[in-house]
Amino acid sequence: MSLLIAMSVVVAAVAGIIFVSGADQPTTEPVAIDAALQRRTSAPARGEERALSAPVIPSGSGAVPTPSLTSSRPPQPVTGLNQTQMNNAAVIVQVAQERGLPRRAMLVAMMTGLQESSLRNLANPSVPDSLDRPNEGSADNFDSIGVFQQRPSQGWGTVAQLMNPRYAAGAFYERLFKVSDWESKSLGAAAQAVQRSAEPDAYADHENRATKILDALL
Repeated sequence: MSLLIAMSVVVAAVAGIIFVSGADQPTTEPVAIDAALQRRTSAPARGEERALSAPVIPSGSGAVPTPSLTSSRPPQPVTGLNQTQMNNAAVIVQVAQERGLPRRAMLVAMMTGLQESSLRNLANPSVPDSLDRPNEGSADNFDSIGVFQQRPSQGWGTVAQLMNPRYAAGAFYERLFKVSDWESKSLGAAAQAVQRSAEPDAYADHENRATKILDALL
């Protein structure tokens, strides 16, 4: 009797093993826990995603992230200039800095802007298109427009370009560097070599103020 009971227990155990094994045959469906592990290994965690989305600046490149315009403050005007004039002065300096130009080039450009327009972006009634552009007043001198009073008819650029102080400053620097001996000339003579004004000696009158503006901006 005891032998029969023992044999029955063994048979039942074997049957249970066979039954369970049959229910756990491998399938083509991925196992849930394996899928979760796969997601964690193929995608970064939330904190990692934030870190990777930040711009990467190579070390030693000298590059810095561009500050937000909403956080930048307008430059404090120096004595004798209003905020608009000082803003245009800041553009002249910024364009030079972006191009890696020396302070002397900035000084020549600033003296020129002071003489030509008092650092105002001027339209010209003789150039009707300029009146449709953002401006800070007008002056009527041939077809001269903008901060540097550059002339579209003389190949300086289009009306739209020259009424943009950033473009106008860049155009001035390009012409200045085409003057082979500009660095050995006096500041006023360097300005005149670019502008070819009917008042060649007038630029030198603005050296002191231009220097103060640069001191405030640099």
